[in-house]
Amino acid sequence: MFEESGHDESVSGDDESVVRRDRFSGGPARSFLSSLEADRRIFAADLAVDRAHVVMLAEQGAIDDETAGAILTALDAIEVDGHDSLPDGEDVHEAIETAVIDRVGEDGGKMHTARSRNDEVATCLRYRLREDVLSAIETTLALRESLLAVAEEHDETIMPGYTHLQPAQPTTVAHWALSYEGAVRRDTARLLEAYDRVNESPLGGAAFAGTTFEIDRERTAELLGFDGVVENSMDAASSRDFLLETVQALSTHATTLSGLAEDVIVFANRGFVSLSDDYSSTSSIMPQKKNPDTLELVRAVAGDAAGTVQGLTTTLKGLPRAYNRDLQRATTHAWETVDAVTEASGVTAGAVATAEWNEETLAAEAGEGFSTATGVADLLAANGLPFRTAHEMVAVAAENGGDYDALEAAAETVLGEPLESYVDPVAVTDALDPAESVASRDSQGGPAPEAVADQLEAVREAVENDETELTERDDTLEKAHVQLRAEVTEYV
Repeated sequence: MFEESGHDESVSGDDESVVRRDRFSGGPARSFLSSLEADRRIFAADLAVDRAHVVMLAEQGAIDDETAGAILTALDAIEVDGHDSLPDGEDVHEAIETAVIDRVGEDGGKMHTARSRNDEVATCLRYRLREDVLSAIETTLALRESLLAVAEEHDETIMPGYTHLQPAQPTTVAHWALSYEGAVRRDTARLLEAYDRVNESPLGGAAFAGTTFEIDRERTAELLGFDGVVENSMDAASSRDFLLETVQALSTHATTLSGLAEDVIVFANRGFVSLSDDYSSTSSIMPQKKNPDTLELVRAVAGDAAGTVQGLTTTLKGLPRAYNRDLQRATTHAWETVDAVTEASGVTAGAVATAEWNEETLAAEAGEGFSTATGVADLLAANGLPFRTAHEMVAVAAENGGDYDALEAAAETVLGEPLESYVDPVAVTDALDPAESVASRDSQGGPAPEAVADQLEAVREAVENDETELTERDDTLEKAHVQLRAEVTEYV
């Protein structure tokens, strides 16, 4: 059904498809089969793929230079006219080919020599998706920079820390922010790795069994900015694991964003942080309300992304080699996810960057619920008391208010001796103070300002390295674009 060569294709008629011919061009299923409108997203990608393929065919002597020039000129005109000017077709690939033949005549069909729509569409998807992945990576870097800025400003801003949403231990805003930077950093890494596997060219795999023409797959890969080719022709035409991997990486990032959004929503509820008006809304009836609506939507995107992972996985599950039309439905999952998650990531970066932290409220609440209890138990253990015994003693004190007097009484009850028999009273007083408690937690990765300073240095370096990685990939695509344009100019 998918022809590799277009040598014998004629100019299309109103009721005839350049690919399907009159026999398959009508009937109520045509609109069901069509992806032309959805393919608007890969219109530019298809033109680029067509150009690279035609240049390669001319270089290989499969078509003459005059025909190549005519086709490439037609492609330029189609680009200027835009997607809306395309004739009806089953998809953008057929519509562009039909438009070329309408302009060039029968020789326009030579554009399809030595390829199938199977390898063509797979190449277009990768060509466009890699740009979207780079945009997603850019938003993760923006978010990491926002979190880094918050951490640099608030390395000594004490705040309550929670486990199970219960007061646990005092920490700092910087320590909290850097905890999310670490998670987003891994999200960046996953997307960079996914990009590298997306950025391989399937072009030249044809329907699935290669072609009899002497083509140069490495050349088209070079012209399109791909790092290399998907070697096996059947794998090249039919595999969509690159879609699944990308959607999974985006879903993981969306999950990170959801957790961050939830934290900020809870913190806003408790008066710890105030979102900018640009990232909030009010009630239509309650004028005093300032709602963190944007972050609530960010939180919801994680569910959407998880759903597309499941939908795409189910679509791909059990498909036989090589091409199956099910794959047409697979692509929409990727576009929906990359758009939603990229937007959510950018919104989160802006919300974090513009939020104001209420340092007084945070400091006042940092010792809530005897959150320094672990520090007191650690102090007793450091002075020779078995940690489990210290844990028991401090737990008894917690039941009675958790202050110094409660600790003294608990020591008499549990240990049968005064508290000062084990530890200096001044040291206990310091351990009960949230700021001193944080300062004492200077182990690697801890919240103490000294430990945070080391983390900040590492984060700055990591962000800079990943920005370089992103720039290098962007530059490679731009150089390929310039090179392809130069090669096309030689013929038009």
